[in-house]
Amino acid sequence: MNQQLLKLENLLRCHTVCRQLHSLGHRRTSARWQRVFASASPGRPAQQCTGPWHTDSLFGAALSQHRLLVTKKEVRPRKSQLSSTKSKKEVEVWIGMTVEELARAMEKDTDFIYEALLNTTMDIDSLEADSHLDEVWIKEVIKKAGMKLKWSKLKEDKVRENKDAVRRPQADPALLTPRSPVVTIMGHVDHGKTTLLDKLRKTQVAAMEAGGITQHIGAFLVSLPSGEKITFLDTPGHAAFSAMRARGAQVTDIIILVVAADDGVMKQTVESIQHAKDAQVPIVLAINKCDKAEADPEKVKKELLAYDVVCEDYGGDVQAVHVSALTGDNLMALAEATITLAEILELKADPTGPVEGTVIESFTDKGRGPVTTAIIQRGTLRKGSILVAGKSWAKVRLMFDENGKPVNEAYPSMPVGIIGWRDLPSAGDEILEVESEARAHEVIDWRKYEQEQKKIKEALETVEEKRKEHQEAHRKDREKYGNLHWKERSFIKYQERKKQKLLRPKEKVERDSNMLPIIIKGDVDGSVETILNIVDTYDASHECELELVHFGVGDISENDVNLAEAFHGVIYGFNVNTSKVIQETATKKGVKIKLHKIIYRLVEDLQEELSSRLPCIVEEHTVGEASILATFSITEGKKKIPVAGCRVQKGQLEKQKKFKLIRNGGIIWKGSLTSLKHHKDDVSVIKTGMDCGLSLDEEMIEFKVGDTIVCYEENEVPAKTSWDPGF
Repeated sequence: MNQQLLKLENLLRCHTVCRQLHSLGHRRTSARWQRVFASASPGRPAQQCTGPWHTDSLFGAALSQHRLLVTKKEVRPRKSQLSSTKSKKEVEVWIGMTVEELARAMEKDTDFIYEALLNTTMDIDSLEADSHLDEVWIKEVIKKAGMKLKWSKLKEDKVRENKDAVRRPQADPALLTPRSPVVTIMGHVDHGKTTLLDKLRKTQVAAMEAGGITQHIGAFLVSLPSGEKITFLDTPGHAAFSAMRARGAQVTDIIILVVAADDGVMKQTVESIQHAKDAQVPIVLAINKCDKAEADPEKVKKELLAYDVVCEDYGGDVQAVHVSALTGDNLMALAEATITLAEILELKADPTGPVEGTVIESFTDKGRGPVTTAIIQRGTLRKGSILVAGKSWAKVRLMFDENGKPVNEAYPSMPVGIIGWRDLPSAGDEILEVESEARAHEVIDWRKYEQEQKKIKEALETVEEKRKEHQEAHRKDREKYGNLHWKERSFIKYQERKKQKLLRPKEKVERDSNMLPIIIKGDVDGSVETILNIVDTYDASHECELELVHFGVGDISENDVNLAEAFHGVIYGFNVNTSKVIQETATKKGVKIKLHKIIYRLVEDLQEELSSRLPCIVEEHTVGEASILATFSITEGKKKIPVAGCRVQKGQLEKQKKFKLIRNGGIIWKGSLTSLKHHKDDVSVIKTGMDCGLSLDEEMIEFKVGDTIVCYEENEVPAKTSWDPGF
């Protein structure tokens, strides 16, 4: 445009110069003639020629107007370009943002995102509002929207100050005072642990336990005639309570390992030894049931050598005491051995300062609320103390001993029941005393925050893993569909979706029958934990899926029944009660409630329920066998029918039953008979030793001498789950 303007200016200038020269020449000629005319007619005025100069001014005006127009035309596009550049919206994005988040950042709806990705290799059909987008697709959408992209910097959260409560540093040895030993009794089920403890404290614990098996940890303080005191933890010996035994080993000073002299080392005995080794706790061996005729204590000692438990008789350091819990023989010797070992260990504790301890068991009492059994390990607990344990806190309202009697103080090694908890802590939680309720809230808030941060971190890791999986799947899809036309790609995807039909009613019933949703309620936290540990061992999901819908501590409620109804599940209660109203509601809604007081009975019931969900197994029962001695054929109309001449070797052949033809150990036919004859008579049964002729319902089968005909019947047998919880 500038070049054209210059050319036009040059032309106009050239034209003006020419006109000026022409005017100049015209002036000279005019001047000459004027002089002539003036001399001829002096009265006539002279006329000046102004035409050419007037024409030049018009050309100048036209040129200036042209310049103005051309300049405006050139400047306007530049101004519009600058304004459009400035008006581009800047969108802040980040890696892994979802479709909905991108639409919100762009101030668009989600349909705009779908439209922007419509003609790309992205699978729009599988894209949801919460689907995460890769970096390439985020850039593509921003580009098509005509916007600017800006990657956001992740803001670093301010590091929150740690407000947790922790144990105090070790006390000055001068402040330590002797304390009673905390002793855990361990061993195999039914080896006499509870009976042994019962004799020591002269109570009837074993008689009160359902099935004679201890169901959860109990803590008791036993005073001996010598004035010494021992705190006993009576841990369950059943395999189901392995985790609870492990907790018992962590808070104890000495382990009394009970082994029956007539039974020897068993599975739970080995587990107890392992718990003691892991906790680095010394062992005192109590060989029980020595009053029995078949008792062999020496055999027990030899068996224990294989597990590095060496008794003093064999040069080791483990004291072995032969006792009889039933008759009470040598129990004082066992107590003295325990006290002796405690003196060697020089057990001491600091009875001053804030309390430290461990929750042994927790449960909810109807009249008293959340209750815990705890072992005090440091300090002296008093009424009004503020405690934290896990994510729960308490202001101690009441304390009681193993007999339910109120106590005012609880010193180190003393088991005590604590009432005043706001929530129910878990068994095994650490108990710490804090100075005020405000400090307790601060500690609980910090622990909840820490748990939330841990969950967020785990969730982010899971999201990242899923994102990588989706990226890999998307890459494979692009490789799969990349070279196809969009119509072919759409058709293939339609075919794939067509295969994923909705479940038919019959298929839905079959699926539901192969799933067992369960709800578990227990009397105490430890029992529920134990049952959950058993459920975690379930490994037969290929037979029937076991789904844990809900679990908790306390009696069965209406909410549990409603959940069971919604999920078509079964409620299992352990040492809990159910009111008549709840029972009637469950019956009306068709919900099963199964209550148990012995844990292995509950597990057996669960196995039976799982087995009932499995399809029956069809078993073949042989009725009789016959060998083929000859083959021939008979003519019926225009057909030739093969017939086998047989002799029954065992059992009998019954025409109404099913048959199979066996040749060289392999089954070549299964079906039924069309005829069974003895000589020329049609019969329904051929017994052992009799000859017969028979024909099959399939004419293409050829008989051979030496083949075997087996008569059998099919019986449906209930299937049993292959899940073995280990006891």
